[in-house]
Amino acid sequence: MKVFLAILAAKMTAFLAKIRGGKSSSMPGAVALKICPDLLARLSSQVRKGIVCVCGTNGKTTTNNLLCSALEGAGNTVICNKLGANMLNGVTTAFALAASLGGKIDADYASIEVDEASTIRVFEYMKPQAIVISNLFRDQLDRYGEIDITVDLLNKAIAMAGNVTLVLNADDPLCAQFGYKSDKHIIYYGISQKVLPQTDDTKEGRFCPICGGKQWYNYYHYSQLGDYECTKCDFKRPPVDVEATDVKLSADIAFSLNGKPMQLHYKGFYNIYNMIAVYAALQALGVDTSDFASLLKSYKPQIGRMEEIVLDGKPVILNLAKNPAGFNQAIGTVLTDPRKKDVIIAINDNANDGRDVSWLWDVDFEKVQSDSLNTLTCTGIRLYDISLRFKYSNVEVDATTSDMKGAIETTLKTDSEVVYILVNYSAMYTTEDIMLELKRKYGGED
Repeated sequence: MKVFLAILAAKMTAFLAKIRGGKSSSMPGAVALKICPDLLARLSSQVRKGIVCVCGTNGKTTTNNLLCSALEGAGNTVICNKLGANMLNGVTTAFALAASLGGKIDADYASIEVDEASTIRVFEYMKPQAIVISNLFRDQLDRYGEIDITVDLLNKAIAMAGNVTLVLNADDPLCAQFGYKSDKHIIYYGISQKVLPQTDDTKEGRFCPICGGKQWYNYYHYSQLGDYECTKCDFKRPPVDVEATDVKLSADIAFSLNGKPMQLHYKGFYNIYNMIAVYAALQALGVDTSDFASLLKSYKPQIGRMEEIVLDGKPVILNLAKNPAGFNQAIGTVLTDPRKKDVIIAINDNANDGRDVSWLWDVDFEKVQSDSLNTLTCTGIRLYDISLRFKYSNVEVDATTSDMKGAIETTLKTDSEVVYILVNYSAMYTTEDIMLELKRKYGGED
């Protein structure tokens, strides 16, 4: 009876939220758990073939949703928290809404994004067959603390998972450490060539996570990701099982994946990591990957992940960037676009963004200044903080405003060829809503 009432309450909560225009990604699970605290355990145990969990600071939602698409494309039924609600309530919501009122789940796989700090709570009720760890960067310091705390939580979660396969980014020493002398089955993935200019970047990997010695890089991609080795112990970038080579960055991204040519209609070098993580996860699950190239060609970006909407004939590109590593990569992607551009940056400090915005000083905002920059606008709750950061970077801000809609409409009237909007988390959905509203007003296309 508790299971029935919990699932009924979750479905009713989701229905009422939908009527009110909400997304109901976490509240149904919160309500259900009040009625049946072990509901997730009861439902997740019914998944037939396996559960894979995707963790990591950046790229979780893109990786998890593409993995879901790949599993579905192979003819499987999949439970997935596609909206990115990745704490216990959100994970429970995904299962409760997929269940029958009798508490039955009809799913071959579950592809579940899990917040790193929530893994130990989620794994108390759900046992994954594979865990993907994409990268670890400083993020929301007021909530997570320093990376060492996140590493400790993930180590506990891995121990709780038992007989699990770890899918690890070999290029990130903070991820690779989970496989160092581990008794788990490990699949490593990485990009096995120097691709980007070797400029200064903020690195979390200056010191070996095993012994604390100084770490040497043969080359790096961004932040601490690259080809590294410790100068004091035997820790180094491990041999990879899934590797990207022959990387070409242009309008589209092209690369070879274990020798097979791939093309991605998607911007951002960092997205190669998301794609090869999915391929490695499919291998961990024993799923056929022969059609993976076709999957990448047809893949459409998620909300706010270099999402492009054409407004009044001008492409407007929305991208989520919520920490120094993410912002640096977003800025790098903007700079690779040679078109004359307007840039809008929105910074909020709501609870789901993190109240501490001191991380802005770790972003290489100096690089925003370029010959192709037309105008720069700052907005969001902390618009003055980001404006001050640009002042100390000697980058001129053309406008500061709390009106995102007005800021976008202003850029549509300039002589720029493209508009980039870089936002942190809580500004993402509201900005997309504004873009869709302007699409109805001015006309345009996705």
